[in-house]
Amino acid sequence: MNSLSEIACFLESRDKYVILTHIYPDGDTLGSAFALCRALRKLNKQARVLINGTLAEKFSYLATNMEEQNFEYETVVSVDIASPELLGAFKDEFESKIDVCIDHHASNSMSAKMIYVNSEAASNCENIYRLIKQLETQIDPLMANCIYTGVCTDTGCFKFTNVTPDTMRIAAELMELGCKSAEINKAMFDTKSFARINIEREVLNTLSFYEENKIAVVYTTLEMEKRSGAKDSDMDGLAALPRQIEGVCIGITVKEKGENYFRISVRTNDGHDAAWICSKFGGGGHFAAAGCSINGQLDEVIKQIVNVSIEELNR
Repeated sequence: MNSLSEIACFLESRDKYVILTHIYPDGDTLGSAFALCRALRKLNKQARVLINGTLAEKFSYLATNMEEQNFEYETVVSVDIASPELLGAFKDEFESKIDVCIDHHASNSMSAKMIYVNSEAASNCENIYRLIKQLETQIDPLMANCIYTGVCTDTGCFKFTNVTPDTMRIAAELMELGCKSAEINKAMFDTKSFARINIEREVLNTLSFYEENKIAVVYTTLEMEKRSGAKDSDMDGLAALPRQIEGVCIGITVKEKGENYFRISVRTNDGHDAAWICSKFGGGGHFAAAGCSINGQLDEVIKQIVNVSIEELNR
């Protein structure tokens, strides 16, 4: 693995960057990408972010004053991408062309010329913060907004067990540098669209329990999304719902993404390993939060993920 100082030297020596985000882009991959893009542009480099999907309205501020740049790319950077599968539509073009991979998932399986993975970082934006500190530029308020977005969203507004003293120190410095922490917290955690309320109500009606209520499962279908008017951005945070129930050790959210194709989010309490569960289906992530994909009928998919979750309960 490379050091951040080595990666900083490499980035300063190159130009014409594309920065890749993962499928179903969240605050950490987007915050990482836009913060790094801004830093590279301040170094008079050409750089642009490739969003793997659409930029949700609540994240639109990340692109403030980011004029479009068109150029033939020379350098490819991936941020917060733990596996080639998470490249989604970018996989065919970019999987073998990644120059720099910066991530915080212990399960990272990416191939790149230079790789930096710090699994002790609560968010990948913490890695980006430290990288920018190595570059010959300063973090401005717009960069601070981007970094803070990843830090707060990947820590559940600083309440998850992945929060470290360094996380809090970085957040404090970002506030001193001018990030709009209160506005970002409100947008990320205290504001819900009508579509989100509608899909949340439907999701709660699917709730089922296993193993004396230690495992809780909810699901969404494409029909439910259509009925509620929910977009991908309205689905953010649904994975946290089953884990919030008293006594639940493993919370599972099953989302239909296509015909006989489901995306699984696993969230755990009490020392149970979400990444181990998802690894059985080719996925991965963090100890308390991980994901995978399973093909099949809804009932069979739920049965498969629950059976492996029971194994984890008994390990």
